[in-house]
Amino acid sequence: MAATMHDVSRLAGVSVKTVSNVINDYPYVREETRRKVLDAIDTLGYSPNLSARSLRSGRTNVISLMIPDLRNAYFAELADSVMRAAAERGLAVLIEQFGDDRQHEIDVLRQPRARMVDGVLHSVLTLDQGDADLIAELSTPLVLLGDRSVNGTRDHVTMRNTEGARAATEHLIAGGRRRIVALGAHPGEEIGSAALRLDGYRQALDAAGIPFDGSLVVPVGTWLRRNGAEGMRDFLTAGTPFDGVVAFNDAIALGALRALQEAGLRVPEDVAVVGFDNVDETQYSMPTLSTIDPGREEIARTAVDLLIRRMEGSSEAFAPEEIAVPFRLVQRESSAG
Repeated sequence: MAATMHDVSRLAGVSVKTVSNVINDYPYVREETRRKVLDAIDTLGYSPNLSARSLRSGRTNVISLMIPDLRNAYFAELADSVMRAAAERGLAVLIEQFGDDRQHEIDVLRQPRARMVDGVLHSVLTLDQGDADLIAELSTPLVLLGDRSVNGTRDHVTMRNTEGARAATEHLIAGGRRRIVALGAHPGEEIGSAALRLDGYRQALDAAGIPFDGSLVVPVGTWLRRNGAEGMRDFLTAGTPFDGVVAFNDAIALGALRALQEAGLRVPEDVAVVGFDNVDETQYSMPTLSTIDPGREEIARTAVDLLIRRMEGSSEAFAPEEIAVPFRLVQRESSAG
């Protein structure tokens, strides 16, 4: 039979109320008493009834992370970073995926589970200013992640997409590359990662006095390895001369590396390649992939800290914050020399 709180109180020689105070981190418990209770819990293998605790306290100690797709290595590693940052603060994380479907993203925000957690981190993919009412109606504390901010009514943590893509392009230009492919464009997109990174690419060309050539902009649908490989194969078939590639994320960069090697092109001797995201796999590809580290760990920590601040409620109201974390260029073999 599972141990109960009464069993713990008897073994520790304290009241049930004192056991409850220790379990709920009540600050005014003598350290000696706290240690007796914790030792008794360990001895008996007691596990608190978390459902009952949440009903009494109004807190679940669970937050939700809503992301597009765990098949995308960036989001998988972001989820890991958020879970570790949350665990340091005593929180568990419920992960929700919504893919690239707008209605599914809306449904995930509206579902009852979004109101059964203490807070929500939502990586926006398709929402825009027209969805301000949807964001406003969610009573649960909410922090937005990603490139799209919805009317500034919620805290928003993002990366420096434009600056990062510009730095990647400038790195290739500094290495003598002049015909640089922009791999991963989304034609017609005005906001979002693809549009922001294309803007950074164009800024670097303009600053270097290199004319923009639309034939070097290669559309890629979903940013997965297979799509990067397919996009690069299609581009190679067209026979357009080039000597560098700025891929808008690491997954399509890794797919492009495969296609380039299949075509007999040497990286970086014939074509230099830079990705974006600094996912773990980039350290082990052949060659290792140069990339932009967008500050994923800092994004996770900052977002969790902001969310906890909203969950706990401030004694003074504070305006929603818009935070873009620093990035860095990681130079590896794919752009060496």
